[in-house]
Amino acid sequence: MKTLVLASGNPGKLREFRELLAPFDFEIVPQGDLGILEAEEPHDTFVENALAKARHASALSGLPALADDSGICVRALGGEPGVHSARFGGEPRSDARNNEKLVRLLAGVADRAAHYYAVIVLVRHAHDPEPLIAQGRWHGEVIDSPRGTRGFGYDPHFLLADLGRTAAELAPEEKNAVSHRGQALRRLIELLRESA
Repeated sequence: MKTLVLASGNPGKLREFRELLAPFDFEIVPQGDLGILEAEEPHDTFVENALAKARHASALSGLPALADDSGICVRALGGEPGVHSARFGGEPRSDARNNEKLVRLLAGVADRAAHYYAVIVLVRHAHDPEPLIAQGRWHGEVIDSPRGTRGFGYDPHFLLADLGRTAAELAPEEKNAVSHRGQALRRLIELLRESA
C-alpha cells in the first residue's frame, strides 16, 4: 500500500503529511489531483468527519485513503471552535477571520487554555470494516497577538508555554515532532505495522 489519497485540499496539511510520511516511502496524492471534491463534514465529532472524508476519497479513487479532521478546542469556550475550526469565522474559509473571532471571544477571559486535537483515519478501501484510527492532542494557550510566520490556521495564536514560542514560530521539523498531527500520524504508523 504505497499510494495513498489524501482526503484534503489544505496545502498546509498536505505539506505536513508529506514531511511526516517521507521516511515511510508512501506516495501521497491529494484528492484534488484526481478531480475529487471535498466531502461534506456534517458530523459533530472529529472521528466521524475524518472517516466520512476517507471513505469518500477512497470510493472515488479506488485507492486507500488517508483523512484527518483536526481543530483547536478552547476550554473557556466549551471546546469550540472544535470541529468548526476551519470555518469558525464564516465562509469562505479564512485563517485571519477565524483568529480574529477567537481572540474577540476570549477578550477579558483569563483562562486561555486550549489544545489542538487531530484524528487520522486510514481506510484500505471505501467499505473497510476496520479503519485505522489514531489521535493526538497538543496543549497550549491562546494569545491575543500573533507571533511567527510558519504553520497555518491558529498557529500564530497558539502559545506553547514550555517552549515560550507559538506553533507558528517552530521550524517544520520541530512542529512535526510535537504536534497533534505528528502524534496521531506516528500512532497510525504503529497501527499499520501491527496490522501488517
